[in-house]
Amino acid sequence: MYIVIVGAGDIGTPLIEIATRGGNEVVVIESDEERAELAASEFDALVLNADATNNQTLIDAGIEDADALISTTDRDATNIMVCLLAQEFEVPNIVSVVHSPRHMDLFERIGVNVMQNPQRLIAEYLYRAVKRPSIIDYMRIGEHAEVFEIDVDDGAPIAGKTLQEANDVGLLTEEVLIVAVERPGSDDPITPRGGTVIEAGDLVTVYSGEGATPEVTDIFGHQEDH
Repeated sequence: MYIVIVGAGDIGTPLIEIATRGGNEVVVIESDEERAELAASEFDALVLNADATNNQTLIDAGIEDADALISTTDRDATNIMVCLLAQEFEVPNIVSVVHSPRHMDLFERIGVNVMQNPQRLIAEYLYRAVKRPSIIDYMRIGEHAEVFEIDVDDGAPIAGKTLQEANDVGLLTEEVLIVAVERPGSDDPITPRGGTVIEAGDLVTVYSGEGATPEVTDIFGHQEDH
């Protein structure tokens, strides 16, 4: 892919690394001279020390041939302007970081794929690590639902039961689904069926319509504060 990345700061820099490592053709636009020089020295990418809100800068970056533009600056106003200009050049895939929740609707109204304020996401992740230490990884879906990974402890109510048995005794409800099972010693994940037995030591991926509440994590042997 031909990707134009705007910004080589805390968000843009790891993105540049990932994109270049993935074999993509990457052009970076960074207005700060020091950051631009650092990115040029570290990555196999064309780096322009210029203002991305200028049409000519985007043309110099090859925007007309770009498959995607990702704007990662720390200013929503700049990101909005860059995305609007990218739309004029009919870039197929336009993505932007959004720092203020108040601006989410604006980005969505102009048809831009958005990434919520990364600092807030990190803060939520850190809070979850303290509040729900049993959760290994998670992803929020909508307002309440979450997909998360959790280990099955010895003595967990679900350990030793098939999914059908867990459902029959009320451990699993319509709002709680086990969607994958990783078992020590097995190279491939297990696709769970009704007859699949959940064993202590399994790492399970769970969908919960109400999120990773204590009532749900209790099922897997993690007694956390209610």
